[in-house]
Amino acid sequence: MPWRIRPEGLEVRVRVTPKGGRDAIDGIETLSDGRPVLKVRVRAVPEDGAANEGVRRLLAKALRLPASAVRLEAGATARLKTFFISGEGEALAEALAAVTGRESP
Repeated sequence: MPWRIRPEGLEVRVRVTPKGGRDAIDGIETLSDGRPVLKVRVRAVPEDGAANEGVRRLLAKALRLPASAVRLEAGATARLKTFFISGEGEALAEALAAVTGRESP
């Protein structure tokens, strides 16, 4: 899975498509190196952090959390990013699995 439960929340690896026409979580994809990522598209352009903010708000909305519970940890200028979601990790993993149509292990 593209997420890892940590004591204080959930770490999520994301592949972002900016200017994607709509804000959506498109499921899980496996990269050529075998790493799974959460595929996300946002309408925002990749300028001045707008796309990062779009992803942050989309993840928060999908998990029914305040935007302040989601923060960018790594990859501010890359397509592959790591976000951290504060909260109860197991419950967040189950909710994200439900959003993507996958069962949480």
